[in-house]
Amino acid sequence: MSFSKKILLGLVVGLAAGLFFGERIAFLKVAADGYVKLLQVTVLPYITVSLIAGLGSLNSKEARTLGIKVGAVVLLLWLVGLALALLFPLAFPELKAATFFSTTSIERHEPFDFLDLYIPANPFHSLANNVVPAVVLFSMIMGIALIGIPEKRRLLDLLAVINEVISRATRLIVRLTPYGLFAIAAAQAGTLDLEDVERLQVYIVTYLTVALLVSLWVLPGLVAVLTPLRFRDILGALKDALIAAFMTSSLFIVLPILMDKTRELLSQHSPDQTRAGSLPEVIVPASFNFPHTGKLLSLSFILFAGWFADAPVSYAKYPTLALTGLLTSFGSLNSAIPYLLDLFKIPADTFQLFLATGPVNSGFGTLVAAMHTATVALLGSSAILGLMKIDRRRLVRFAVVTVLLVAGAISGARFLFSKVLHMQYDKDKVIANMQLLHEGGRATTYKSSPVPESTKVNPGESMLEVIHKRGSLRVGYVPSMIPYCYFNAAGELVGFDVEMAHKLAAELGVSLEFVPIDLANRGSWSVTESLGMRLDGIYCDIIMAGVPLTTDLAAKMLFSSSYLDETLAFFVEDHRRSEFEAWDAIRGMAGLRVGVPELAYYVRKARTMLPNANVIVLPNFTESLKKVGPELDALMVSAERGSVWTLLNPEYTVVVPQPQIIKSPLAYPIARHDEEFARFVDTWIELKKKDGAIDALYDYWILGKNAKPKRPRWSIIRDVLHWVS
Repeated sequence: MSFSKKILLGLVVGLAAGLFFGERIAFLKVAADGYVKLLQVTVLPYITVSLIAGLGSLNSKEARTLGIKVGAVVLLLWLVGLALALLFPLAFPELKAATFFSTTSIERHEPFDFLDLYIPANPFHSLANNVVPAVVLFSMIMGIALIGIPEKRRLLDLLAVINEVISRATRLIVRLTPYGLFAIAAAQAGTLDLEDVERLQVYIVTYLTVALLVSLWVLPGLVAVLTPLRFRDILGALKDALIAAFMTSSLFIVLPILMDKTRELLSQHSPDQTRAGSLPEVIVPASFNFPHTGKLLSLSFILFAGWFADAPVSYAKYPTLALTGLLTSFGSLNSAIPYLLDLFKIPADTFQLFLATGPVNSGFGTLVAAMHTATVALLGSSAILGLMKIDRRRLVRFAVVTVLLVAGAISGARFLFSKVLHMQYDKDKVIANMQLLHEGGRATTYKSSPVPESTKVNPGESMLEVIHKRGSLRVGYVPSMIPYCYFNAAGELVGFDVEMAHKLAAELGVSLEFVPIDLANRGSWSVTESLGMRLDGIYCDIIMAGVPLTTDLAAKMLFSSSYLDETLAFFVEDHRRSEFEAWDAIRGMAGLRVGVPELAYYVRKARTMLPNANVIVLPNFTESLKKVGPELDALMVSAERGSVWTLLNPEYTVVVPQPQIIKSPLAYPIARHDEEFARFVDTWIELKKKDGAIDALYDYWILGKNAKPKRPRWSIIRDVLHWVS
């Protein structure tokens, strides 16, 4: 059996094993990671030695020619990659979208440090820490310096021996490829979250289609049109390297194979065997230092994220995306993508979607990267060796076929999505179906007042004594105060503060009673009066309903210490998102109409921050959402609760203006100004911060992590054969 067949067999058997056993085969990830690390053992030394020896063997004229001609090839491939990336939105169907609050929306990303990435102040540190661009630059400097050394032949001979030793070691390790690919395929097929794949199928299908088209037609076809190499020979020689790159998702580890195969292809058609054999050893490692077509195709995720989050990137911004994306692609994509999301004002939490595409797209991206590297080596070497010939007829025919294939792939994907996918919006159902994260104790929920009489409060009796004598904690709640307290689809009172109330009652060792405080129907009373009059120790002992701690409220009632901070934001129509991204732009709007809640603190804050705006006080704030658009330009809200409102109303979005981030604390109003009870609650809040309880509730209710219950990973052994539960 040929080596290629063994590789394919390992791949197929691994996929089958992963689908059969599901998560039970996850233990093979250790073997998969070990195999990838083993492949990396010889790569960095190989790059260093090959680049120094390859450049050092050239003369000044050859080095100059190499830089100009290979640079032109790289520029051509960049243009191809960027053009294809910008075509992705043509395949996307229409979609309603909204997201939970994300802390990344208020974070500032550190700028790229190109100096640390590319200039090896300490080459040994760069080698030890796998800083490949710095190692490549160091090797290029050493190679260029070697060009003018008269006695360089002795060093070149030594480097050639070292290079051969490394090549043999690499070939020994590569023999394990069928077994390594089996472990990788099994681990990925067994653990990949199918829900993530289903959610991202539009982007994944489009990316896979374009990636296959680029790697199996556009790039090898370009080489076949411009050189004597045949299309079939190119793919035949590179198939093992392409398969290994696809399965390992690592371009780094297939660089030695790409050098060997491109050298063999060139040697078959070049009369100068020595130069044909040495040029790929310079071009391949040097090209690793620059963005490849696979990276540039990944810039399409910015367009996808904008589509998914209903914050599309306009056509006018495409040139900015192309140029900035190219520059940031010199670094890590995991750093570049968040930066670009922030630059184009796309919700930063969509970066999690990019990470979710990794297990599927990374292999195809590396496949494109490997083909790109081979294309640069073959076209660059052919240009230097005089093998490149431009036949206009063949070039035009290739261009026409390529355009038709790309148009067919994009339009075919869009047609497929329109017929097969039924992308119904369901985020409103997620909020409606959320339940308490932890099972609560005994609790009674009153939906209307008056409520049954409480235990009589004697003069001088502390609230802790009243609560224990009554045997229950009476918590005031405000209906529809999402996500802090609200009724879910099952009619159960749930939310962040509802869970906190259950925890407080458990700490006190009493049962729990929830009593309503209806701010929507309070008549002529102010919000402060409505809250304060209920805190008598009879109707309720504490209010737990996302109440903001303001100076006005603090003057009328006693508050606990803060347990959470909220971020000031604006609730606006989707298409007006960009207008509210900066405070200066908001202040400059003529005739701006902003709605604020009926709290003196927020009214003063709005009038201070927006002196030219028409600030409109809204008594029934949550019932005023639909006024945004016809009657109001925006609502001043907290980003945390406003983001949840967008889940229920996806035609709106929440924007946190930059650069000034304004926070406001939440705290619990305490009955009867009872200092002893307040100290107890303060201590309890501090304990809940320390033991991670507040963080866990924040992740669930505010960030929406695991808001949809996760199902066990599908597998044949469990879901088809029912051999295991």
